[in-house]
Amino acid sequence: MAPWNPALPHSPLQKLAGLAHRASTLASRILTGLVWPYVDLLIRGWLAKVFFVRGLIGILDFPGALAAARYEYPMRFMSSVAATHVGTWLEVACASLLALGLMTRYAALPLLVISIGIQFAYQPFDSQLFWIALFGWYVVVGAGPLSLDHLVRGGLRESALPLVPRLIRASTIIRARFGPLYLSVLRIWLGCALLIAATAPPAATAEAGALASGFPLDVALRVPHALALAAGLLLLVGLGTRYAAVTSMLALFADSMVDPRATDALYLLMILSILAIHGAGPLSLDRLIRSWLERWMPDRDSRDPRALQGLPRVVIVGAGFGGISCALALRGTRAAVTLIDRTNFHLFQPLLYQVATAALSPGDIATPTRPVFRESFGTQVLLGTVTGIDTQSRSIIVGDQIIGYDYLVLATGATHSYFGKEEWAALAPGLKSIEDATEIRRRILMAFERAEATADAARRAALLTFLIVGGGPTGVELAGAIAELSKLGMRREFRSFDPRDTRIILVQSAPRLLPSFPESLAQHARRALERLGVEVCLNSKVDHVDAEGVLVDGRRIEARTVLWAAGVKASPAAQWLKVEADRAGRIKVGADLGVPGLANVFAVGDTAASAGWNGNLVPGLAPAAKQQGRYAARRIHAAIHGAAPLAPFRYRHLGSLATIGRKSAVVDFGIVRLWGAPAWWLWGVVHIGFLLGVRNRLATMINWFWAYLRLGGGIRLITGRPA
Repeated sequence: MAPWNPALPHSPLQKLAGLAHRASTLASRILTGLVWPYVDLLIRGWLAKVFFVRGLIGILDFPGALAAARYEYPMRFMSSVAATHVGTWLEVACASLLALGLMTRYAALPLLVISIGIQFAYQPFDSQLFWIALFGWYVVVGAGPLSLDHLVRGGLRESALPLVPRLIRASTIIRARFGPLYLSVLRIWLGCALLIAATAPPAATAEAGALASGFPLDVALRVPHALALAAGLLLLVGLGTRYAAVTSMLALFADSMVDPRATDALYLLMILSILAIHGAGPLSLDRLIRSWLERWMPDRDSRDPRALQGLPRVVIVGAGFGGISCALALRGTRAAVTLIDRTNFHLFQPLLYQVATAALSPGDIATPTRPVFRESFGTQVLLGTVTGIDTQSRSIIVGDQIIGYDYLVLATGATHSYFGKEEWAALAPGLKSIEDATEIRRRILMAFERAEATADAARRAALLTFLIVGGGPTGVELAGAIAELSKLGMRREFRSFDPRDTRIILVQSAPRLLPSFPESLAQHARRALERLGVEVCLNSKVDHVDAEGVLVDGRRIEARTVLWAAGVKASPAAQWLKVEADRAGRIKVGADLGVPGLANVFAVGDTAASAGWNGNLVPGLAPAAKQQGRYAARRIHAAIHGAAPLAPFRYRHLGSLATIGRKSAVVDFGIVRLWGAPAWWLWGVVHIGFLLGVRNRLATMINWFWAYLRLGGGIRLITGRPA
């Protein structure tokens, strides 16, 4: 049998085996990467709760703890009183560390010793056997990703602290060498317990003292006989371990719903969840089968160079919402994917205004792209700027490099549109990038600093006048955030003026704010802005912008800080392809998001003008770009695997949201419309949920909450230099 090459035709059996192998690999990564951190946190939390309560009861009821000390704390080298004190406080301290995931191995080891002492020197119970098994797991493997150990491990490994780097490296070696072996031991131990419970009479298991001390037979007897027999055999030999564990979990979960002795069953669920997530370990038939499959059918994510040879080449330009959603959706496709972007991070643009108004740090809304695809060997991330596309040779020009493609997805986004007045760009910056946000932040904060330093009242008034052009969501959010910053965030910080005297003007050419929202919500937004002191100018047109101010409908307004939120235009992707574009420069795509006249070329997000919203143009929103990116990935997947073509793209509108300051927002879900404080809370939850990465969600949530409690604050750093 020849080694597997995905580009060559194979028999149905080989294709089925390859599909099963890829599905198993993907499931393993999902379980260990997404599910295990939370399961680990729950297990540690439960064990910590049990021993913290035990220790606390021992401290409060010292005579009772003293009576049991000779059994529970068999410390022959100290008196019973001293052993009781040490044991109870050790339980409280180690349980606290275990819950935090701090020094987890060293916290689990004393609890493991105490559990062994109670089980074999005092009274045997199934719960104590499970304690031993679980604490042994944490001594060998350590805590999962949601722990303090995981956060500080990298820094401690390279620190100058005495012995600490060596301990960290020793822990890494123990985890790598003995963790898989312990997993096999855990599986065999549980398999034996289920087999004994299924084959031996209940009376015999009850009388077998040594056997009962070493195996959780009482809990195993609650598993249905046929399932215990089948699962015990499978777990013993390590065949179909994940399926056997999940099936047993489902049966045991149903049993624990009606059985009052449910606590021990919860411990068995914990052991089964470890096996379901991490698999069988090295001493198993599962590992032998997997080794054979990896030899003959190397997975495209296995870092085997053979796996990428001859695969279709998919190139995605742009790592925004559309591009990164497309790349993520293609991880299970038999293709070599290349993701190209000018930056090395994915930016959550809806929160850029929070960076611009010093509420958040740039790192809170930007996630490095490479770590997102760290486990996807079939996806390559390239940093570079695309300067042209040759559709004849199917290649992309990135600097002095030429990259070929079989499928091309353009997700290059949009930039500011000054409607032919490009000279205004330097005077009225827009908000599309991190650089834009930090420049706007610099201008806003410098205006306050210069106002503090000047004695000229007219100059100070001009410095404290902020004019925003455009009444869409970005303009409304900017105006509200600047008003909150000046009226709440900078209280009592200046001596020459009162920041509450700041003047914020919002200029909108349309007859109302938020044209994409219903009229009623637009009125709510306007009233919320006016309560914050924002001057809203509707049906107003900007005639001229210079360094001193703005001309609005022939009226001169002295404003040293002018911000642009009035319009956008697409990237030059249509010019690269030499295809038809609309007035905003977006490529007019077909119903399948394909570029007319060009095979296997797709455009998504702000790059595309798609009529996929019941015949209307799809809005330039993050959810729309993500839906289009995933749809393009499904089209490519269907083409590569010979599946039936998909139905035309249809945009599912999930709603529109805009916030005004720290306690008001407007939300439109079609039938459901919200405004005020409820809408503000919903807006916050939605935006945190859309952030990429747990760290960004936590950092943003903490910064928001802290700033909310302190009435402002934020990241008020003046960086960069004037242009």
